[in-house]
Amino acid sequence: MVPTHGFFLLHVNLTRDKKDTGDARAFSFLQILELIPFLLHPPSMLFVENVVGFETSDTHAKLVEILEKTNFTTQEFILSPLQFGIPYSRPRYFCLAKRKPSSFGNKFLNCQLIQSPKPLFEPFNADAKEDDLPLEDRHNLLQSCQPIEKFLVLKNPSNDTDVEPAASTAGVSNDISSTSEEDNGHEYDSLDKYYVHPSLLERWGSAMDVVYPDSKRCCCFTKSYYRYVKGTGSLLATVQPMKRDKTSLKEQRLRYFTPREVANLHSFPEDFEFPEQISLRQRYALLGNSLSVSVVAPLLHYLFSEAL
Repeated sequence: MVPTHGFFLLHVNLTRDKKDTGDARAFSFLQILELIPFLLHPPSMLFVENVVGFETSDTHAKLVEILEKTNFTTQEFILSPLQFGIPYSRPRYFCLAKRKPSSFGNKFLNCQLIQSPKPLFEPFNADAKEDDLPLEDRHNLLQSCQPIEKFLVLKNPSNDTDVEPAASTAGVSNDISSTSEEDNGHEYDSLDKYYVHPSLLERWGSAMDVVYPDSKRCCCFTKSYYRYVKGTGSLLATVQPMKRDKTSLKEQRLRYFTPREVANLHSFPEDFEFPEQISLRQRYALLGNSLSVSVVAPLLHYLFSEAL
């Protein structure tokens, strides 16, 4: 929570394991909500972020109830960087709240859950059911994204498949979770440390999300990325196969996205850097809990803009 001139930013993660209000992580959030009616100087604006699914939870119902009682107007969104031209699938729930008499630019969206970024940039058709986009429109949305190669830092110098990735040499553990913590921060010029070990390909290959430099989508990176490979984020093929399928994973020489590349997909600025003492594992964990700048920036701009 960051209070700034009457503005509260609440970043919560309560529903991933379905415990809802029984989750210990919800306790501090609920306490903050329950204190709002008793504040002498309550915030004038609130910005809440959570995982998709929060909007159907008991905690969400409590949030809406308290905000209504304390004279707040709310608008809610579920948005992903894909909708902003970024090839990164990371849908998140957002609640924007303003204390009356302040109001939103699109007042007819009050107390609604919107799954389109259009209200942030232009007048919005209240009758349009954007939540029910036809398949063709969803395809066009994906094709409007930039290719992943635009966000890469480390390039594969060649497609020489005779060069073995460092992870397959003797003495390297088969368990990615035992990767050394001594690499304090430097993203070296070499790709060696980012290659996926062949044993992991054999074990989890069928569950991996494999993408290519010209792909227009990659999956959400979690804080367990670089520790586990199942359901934690996409892996990049550094060698283009004749046929893109799971039968040639070893030949594709899969690697992890580097922390800087994940930061790029989060739309972090070019001058963003981690302190040198932050280990590689810690960098991935911090990025896995981060927000997308491409999504949050227009939401904040919309929140701080008054109705005309």
